[in-house]
Amino acid sequence: LRVDILHDAGQSLNPLIDRGQIEGGFVQGLGWLTCEELCWNDDGRLLTDAPSTYKIPTVGEVPEAFHVEFFQRSEPTSTTVIRGSKAVGEPPFMLALSVREALRDAIAAFADTPPQRVDLASPATPEAIHRAIGQVRKVAP
Repeated sequence: LRVDILHDAGQSLNPLIDRGQIEGGFVQGLGWLTCEELCWNDDGRLLTDAPSTYKIPTVGEVPEAFHVEFFQRSEPTSTTVIRGSKAVGEPPFMLALSVREALRDAIAAFADTPPQRVDLASPATPEAIHRAIGQVRKVAP
């Protein structure tokens, strides 16, 4: 897998820390959308409440090719914040939606004719992906 992120951090206060925040935010979003599943029993007790049951991304889920570049501005950044800096951890969290949409495209490729819509549960666990593939194979648009 490959990820390319161009991020506008304004004038970065510390590019190494900012890069780590961008990578970490993206991987956290990746987990939220692909493996961090919450399950409850019939009594409402949370069953996925430990590291053995609640799966978060590990180094194995980090894309092998992970490229982060900072957007370079030709004009000065804002003077209303310290050195014109901007958020670096939160925005990449939502960029992980690109992974979910890539999964939808991959699932659609299993259909004989392109589906108008691919229903994919969140998080897109392997089981959810398997179910979605089964649905696109059954349903014609």
